[in-house]
Amino acid sequence: MTQRFGEAFDGVLAAAQAGEGWAFERLFGWLGRPVAGYLRGTGIEDPDGSANDVFLRAFTSLERFTGDEDRFRSWVFTIAHHLVVDERRRVGRRPRQAPMDAAGPDPGPAAADAAQEALVSLGDERVARLLAALAPDQRDVVLLRIVADLSIEDTAAALGKRPGAVKALQHRAMRSLRSALGEEGVSR
Repeated sequence: MTQRFGEAFDGVLAAAQAGEGWAFERLFGWLGRPVAGYLRGTGIEDPDGSANDVFLRAFTSLERFTGDEDRFRSWVFTIAHHLVVDERRRVGRRPRQAPMDAAGPDPGPAAADAAQEALVSLGDERVARLLAALAPDQRDVVLLRIVADLSIEDTAAALGKRPGAVKALQHRAMRSLRSALGEEGVSR
């Protein structure tokens, strides 16, 4: 669950709209990681850089935003979703590139760090594989509902769908994930 500002949100928002740097930092600190997590889950090539792009888009149009904390979070994730759609279109128009050197990266960190990194990588790969098996609409719903912690209504607004459609997509996605986990031998 994303940490909340509570009553302080209106003051932080007003300061950011007035151009106060500390307020931009607070807003980015609040949602930067969840946005990057959402983008990572969608398979964006550079999720951290793309998260920066999302906040650049948000901050340059911040003066037009009105609403509360929940509406702001939904607005930022709507911008993130639009970036994902733009990126999917862009990638779909360009040819795939194959790496020239199949040798792989240079060995780097010490064995303990490498082991930890390998475990994290395996977990990330597994999650990425499970998410990749979902239809794009289902994946977007799962990521916005779970990673972004958006409500059904906010997810619907971000995706431009009706709440009933979001519920149906989430239900089908969860059923597909349960089935995939069952095939891997993972119990509920």
